[in-house]
Amino acid sequence: MDLLSYKPKNAFSSKHLLRLSNYTSDEILQVISLALKLKKQLKEGLMPPILAGKILAMIFAKSSTRTRVSFEAGIYQLGGTAQFLSSSDIQLGRGEPISDTAKVLSRMVDGIMIRTFAQSDVEDLAKFGSIPVINGLTDLLHPCQILADLMTYYEYKGSFSGKLAYIGDGNNVANSLLVGCAKLGLDISAACPKGYGPNSSVLAAAKAAAEVSGSNIVITDDPKEAADGADAVYTDVWASMGQEQDAKEKYRHFTKYQVNAELISLCKDDVIFLHCLPAHRGEEVTEDVIDGPHSVIFDEAENRLHAQKAVMALLMKDK
Repeated sequence: MDLLSYKPKNAFSSKHLLRLSNYTSDEILQVISLALKLKKQLKEGLMPPILAGKILAMIFAKSSTRTRVSFEAGIYQLGGTAQFLSSSDIQLGRGEPISDTAKVLSRMVDGIMIRTFAQSDVEDLAKFGSIPVINGLTDLLHPCQILADLMTYYEYKGSFSGKLAYIGDGNNVANSLLVGCAKLGLDISAACPKGYGPNSSVLAAAKAAAEVSGSNIVITDDPKEAADGADAVYTDVWASMGQEQDAKEKYRHFTKYQVNAELISLCKDDVIFLHCLPAHRGEEVTEDVIDGPHSVIFDEAENRLHAQKAVMALLMKDK
């Protein structure tokens, strides 16, 4: 599959990026294809002004490095501008209804990216507003990250065949990763401690997508089973943002879920290691793995820029 010359089956019709389960496999491939093209153009010194004059409002209820920088740089490279709005900057943080915020912003800007806690906040912005809404992360889902992850997998493997192993907490990254892999036919095995597995409704959506694509989904509590023969291994911090106060208690359940040299030895020889960052070296992953020859974490981080540029271009450009 040559995604640089991918021919879409249908026109891109989604109005928002709220969750990957709302996207068809064709739409996900369109995003990745455009991301690869935009990345190639940027490396050649080209920045087509696809979003000239467009404004993206960025609402941050949670702090961020990669999300803020990639969206700000991305829309600038596309010819537009971004407005950073923290909870303390806007009336939403002082009790204004989301419906009012959505309606006001819809009259002033061309798109909204929100990084927040509740998935319902993202959904409500889309429901009450009239402009594209992009989910920059919620406690439930992280679709932008997974688009970058799938792009990275394709760059190293040349297709979406093979198996990806996720080791650790069944968090927002794991949830979206299950759906993204299932949509594209990539097998995924997720190893999580009992009681810390992926969200049941998201897993059901992933399994429904897998029935169409042929993806094989395995949920286990055995990291060695998940890693066996894997083409890629993925992990994330054991305590997500906002859970730091419960970290000590939570970590008791995760000691055998560290990605280390022993676990990597069970994978394919050319396995790649993925992590959405920030990472806690010595906890969920050892230094020799994350800083070793299998690690592609900085290509993966860079691809947030390109994948999100593609999302913004597809959602915000004049039709």
